[in-house]
Amino acid sequence: MKNFCITFFILFIIIATVIYVSDGTDGNTENTADYLRLHVRADSNDAEDQEVKYKVKDAVIEFITPYAAKSYNKQDAMKTIGSVLDELEDVCDKVLKQNGFSYTSTAEIRQEQFPTRVYDGVTLESGIYDALIIELGSGTGDNWWCVLYPPLCFTSATADVEYRSAIYDIIQKFFD
Repeated sequence: MKNFCITFFILFIIIATVIYVSDGTDGNTENTADYLRLHVRADSNDAEDQEVKYKVKDAVIEFITPYAAKSYNKQDAMKTIGSVLDELEDVCDKVLKQNGFSYTSTAEIRQEQFPTRVYDGVTLESGIYDALIIELGSGTGDNWWCVLYPPLCFTSATADVEYRSAIYDIIQKFFD
């Protein structure tokens, strides 16, 4: 009887695990609430507007990296980045002006509907996401996007990438 109970219990755990894990996805999807996305939207699809969009993107990533690196969760990232939106617009506007554009940028954190996208092996299902939206001029052109939190914008090709352990950071914060 004891062996039957143990076998039944193990079988129950295996079945429960299989049901929990097999939710119809490939295992790489996450809840929309777990992400803070970043979109840089060009003024138009003209070649010049698309080219400056990438220059602005580079400046945005350079500016925002230190702020994103200090974030322990998405809400912290939203608060930190939200506090520097004016400076972020100044960074974008400087790049636009240096490249001869008269239009300016707007930056805000808001919720928007996004289609399904795959980024670095992670599938982001369609849904409503919190996002930092940077619109250059009218913002009607094609966009460049990535994920600010968790930081999927920063690949190994980016200089000065620092890998951190979230568990270690939480423990350090607890003891500080």
